[in-house]
Amino acid sequence: MKIKLLLSLLVLLLSFSTSYASFPVKKAATTNSSSEIYETVETYTPVAAPRAGQKDLTVGILLWFFLGGLAGHRWYYGKPVGWNILFILTLGGLGVWWVIDLINMLSDNF
Repeated sequence: MKIKLLLSLLVLLLSFSTSYASFPVKKAATTNSSSEIYETVETYTPVAAPRAGQKDLTVGILLWFFLGGLAGHRWYYGKPVGWNILFILTLGGLGVWWVIDLINMLSDNF
């Protein structure tokens, strides 16, 4: 069990570390047309792209408020079915998971 968790964390860490360049990318172009050398340098700044299938935060919060006990927000965001059923059976972890889900939704980590 520990080795599966360790390998999962390692894969997660590697997937985030290779998703963007952590250094400026420079491109140099030279021409030798008449003994003059022209050089252009471009730097690339990575911009966070929106995730595919990203859901609306307002809808998620409304589902969290009105259908939170039935895991409405978790079904909307496509969380695993088993965890959603456990969420319903434990009443949102006695309210603890319910509040943690709100914090994660507001901080865009859900």
